[in-house]
Amino acid sequence: MNIIKTNIDGVVILEPKIFGDNRGYFLESFSEKWFRQNVCKTHFVQDNESKSRYGVLRGLHFQKPPHSQSKLIRVVRGKVLDVAVDIRKGSPTFGQFISVLLTEENQRQCFIPRGFAHGFLVLSDEAVFQYKCDNYYAPQSEGAIAFNDPDLAIDWQIDHSDILLSEKDKHHPFLKDAQYLFDFTENVYGL
Repeated sequence: MNIIKTNIDGVVILEPKIFGDNRGYFLESFSEKWFRQNVCKTHFVQDNESKSRYGVLRGLHFQKPPHSQSKLIRVVRGKVLDVAVDIRKGSPTFGQFISVLLTEENQRQCFIPRGFAHGFLVLSDEAVFQYKCDNYYAPQSEGAIAFNDPDLAIDWQIDHSDILLSEKDKHHPFLKDAQYLFDFTENVYGL
């Protein structure tokens, strides 16, 4: 597995070694031992999967402590633009984001520690999206910021009129108006 650092400390892109031949391919998508030795000691407790069509944007979501979550994200089918926004007050990269294309072809994964808002947009006809979490989902701890926050100015790579949102995702505050944000000193790895 190859580790690609991003401009935000703690957020990394992982590229697995893919072994292919005329039968297809094989890759190791996750090894807890390798992950703990090379990325961080986070222990994942829940796997989630969603299937979405072109233009579906889910996000930008986060869970508030004590239910905050680190995520390890991958795309099994299709292509998505994956985005993580640093929402840790006091962080030198507060309000900055990374975006990465995750596809079934590149098999890249993105690790996002606690303290980040996360979202993705489907750029293919359909996408199957999987992610591991290091804490269980708790609906009472949901938080989110608006995907179209002008201060973030995320380039979602398609016209905003083509974006499909849930009713809930249409009404999130901008980052400057969000009621709860993380403190930079909080433990982003949940250890």
